[in-house]
This record gives sequence, structure tokens and C-alpha cells, in this order.
Amino acid sequence: MRNISLTLEYDGTGFSGWQMQPGTRTVQSELAHAVSGLLGQAVAVTGASRTDAGVHAYGQRANFKADFPIPTDRLKKAINGFLPGDIRVTAAEEVDDSFHSRFSAKGKTYVYKVLNQSEPVVFFRNQMLHVPAVLDIDAMSRAALYFEGTHDFKAFSASNGELSGTAVRTIQRFRVTKDENDIILLKVTGNAFLYKMVRMMAGALIDIGLRNNQPEAVLEALSGTKARIGRTAQPQGLYLLKVYYDESEILGELG
Repeated sequence: MRNISLTLEYDGTGFSGWQMQPGTRTVQSELAHAVSGLLGQAVAVTGASRTDAGVHAYGQRANFKADFPIPTDRLKKAINGFLPGDIRVTAAEEVDDSFHSRFSAKGKTYVYKVLNQSEPVVFFRNQMLHVPAVLDIDAMSRAALYFEGTHDFKAFSASNGELSGTAVRTIQRFRVTKDENDIILLKVTGNAFLYKMVRMMAGALIDIGLRNNQPEAVLEALSGTKARIGRTAQPQGLYLLKVYYDESEILGELG
């Protein structure tokens, strides 16, 4: 049995999320169907992150185990030949049998995109959130820094830490930037994330950018002295940017 790690990108618009569900189109089901079709056998595919419906990925990771003769360097092209146009494998490699795309992960980076201009752009309607009011970038940046460190993120989870029984997570970096095209990027790196945690943090920062809350409201929510702040940001602005399997890689990228 060979263990194959895949890196893939996808446009989440036409999917009901990553996780396989009966009667719906998901990224996991399309990928499993493609790999199974290529290898001529039923293959189960595991993913690093269960992205929600409408959420995109630049660097989702997945793995599968199977016995087959195709050389590893030909797998990427071969699998892509069986995939629809909104999913693409960008890398394939054979890894140690102990590798698990989800449980071996040491951290992840997500980016949330906001188009901050008066008029929407039709081609971006499924790629980023449109906010017509001018956002206070300085206030959002200050608030983002409060997320950094190890905290109980109960106020920023729709599940209160259902995976491990705790909502404690560590955020290594959270930065807010704006480019020349009025696109605001909310980029966050952490050791793990709770259900809808990134979208809820993004919603809180947008609310602060709209001056509906002060940056310190983040501290109050993290300490439990204030209820959940802001709305859960819409899924189309969220992208899984990268999954890390080596803690030194995280430190190196953060500089």
C-alpha cells in the first residue's frame, strides 16, 4: 500500500463544502471519484480541513492509500484528467505510511478577502465579500493583534470546540492589509481552528472596521466578559491558503 499526499486548489462556489455527503456535490466526493476512476478501485480520500460550502482553497491537503503501479511523478496530471474544472491537484508525493493529512497537521493559514469599495464587481461575487462602507483598517489591525497568542476561542466558534473538548487554540499571526485594488486581506495562521472560527473572527474585525465596536471588544470576547461580537462573515471570502506539517516551516514563514 502506498500513501499519497495531494495538494489541491479549488473554487468552492459549486460545492457543498469539503466533506462527503449523500446526494450533494462535495470536493471530497469529486476527488475520491477521480482517484478511484484512475486506479480502477474504490479509494477513500482524507482531507486536512473540512471547508464549508462556498469556501475556497489554494493549498488544501489530502491523502489516500492504495496499491497501484502509476509512478508518483505522473499522478498529478493523471488525477487532474479525471477532475472537473473547479478542482486541480497542484502536487502529489509519496509519503510515510504514518502521514495523515488531518491529524499530522501542525498548523494552517487562512486568508479572508474583502472588496472594500462603493460598487461591487460582478466577477468577484463568489470570490470575496463586498463591503461598500469605508473600513477602518487601523482599528481592524489593532483588533487582529488581540487574537494572537493562546486563548479560549469559545466566543468565536459555532461548535465550542467539538473536536477536542476544548476551545483553546493558538494564533501565531493575524494581519490585516489593503492593496491598491481596494481588496482587504485578513490573513491568519494558527495551530488549529474551530468550526467557523475564521469566519467569525473575520466578521468581528469587519464589525470593528465599520466602527460598530472598538478593537478592545475582541479582548472582552476572549475573556468571556462580552458575548460574541460581529456576524459570521460569508463563506465566499474565505480561502484555505496552506497547511503545515513541520513546525519549523511555520516559524520560517512567519519570520
